[in-house]
Amino acid sequence: MPLKNIKWIYLILLSLVWGSSFILIKKGLAGLSPLELGSFRIIFAALFLVMVGFKSLLKINRSQWRWIFLSAFLGSFFPVYLFAFAETEIDSAIASILNSTTPLMTLIFGILFFRIVFTQNKALGVIIGLLGTLGLIFSGAQVNPDQNYFYSGLVIVASACYAINVNIIKRYMHDISALGITTGNFLVLLIPSVIVLYFTGFSLGEVAVNPVLSRSLLYVLILGVVGTGIAMIIFNKLIQISDPVFSTSVTYTIPLVALGWGFLDGEVFSYLQLISALVILLGVFLVNRTKNLYTANKTTGL
Repeated sequence: MPLKNIKWIYLILLSLVWGSSFILIKKGLAGLSPLELGSFRIIFAALFLVMVGFKSLLKINRSQWRWIFLSAFLGSFFPVYLFAFAETEIDSAIASILNSTTPLMTLIFGILFFRIVFTQNKALGVIIGLLGTLGLIFSGAQVNPDQNYFYSGLVIVASACYAINVNIIKRYMHDISALGITTGNFLVLLIPSVIVLYFTGFSLGEVAVNPVLSRSLLYVLILGVVGTGIAMIIFNKLIQISDPVFSTSVTYTIPLVALGWGFLDGEVFSYLQLISALVILLGVFLVNRTKNLYTANKTTGL
């Protein structure tokens, strides 16, 4: 199958999986703290990935591990905890829409540090997208005055982490398999996440007597294995067969799924928020209109 078709299949799969991740985070927080949820999400993903992808680690040479370490913390560790904390104060659907700023962040960091070509359309797209983001935050604060929309900033920081990570994978890790990158990432994060969990004071003995906690762990297990482990393999492969901005375009199809889950769960969403979300999508669309993003020679794989 042509790569142009495969990348769209990957994009659709990721939209469905990651679009459902936000509601899983929300449900997981019913019985877990943000630090506990983030730690279990990483631990479950790491155990799954080591089982299925251990052999892929043998193909990673010593010099490549520095990029694996950097990618692990930027692409998974910090965002996992940032999203967990953000959803203690803002709706899951809003978090998913704010996450759609990732392609804009990818372009900004790509221009500054990774030699992405800068065009007038891209500049206009970034400006429009950021205006839509501000509109979404302010309108959300009015619709849900009981929610602390300063926590929206955590999603923006997580999106920035994703953006830097995508550019790093495309430029420096194109010769490592997607499974190798993902397995290496979570192997690196296994010990740090266990340490964080230890200091939360979590007790496994509570699981048997607390049904809310049991359900939360089940949601996080699905989130870790499917929404993190399997999805990250697909995403890393998508980065390698397309360009960084196309890859992160999944973040503006994710909200379509997340909004559906949000409505089913009783989340309130105003017309002004919908308009702001459409403004963000317009900005991302403009950013994606130009195909050739890198000035580097294509034969280098960069």
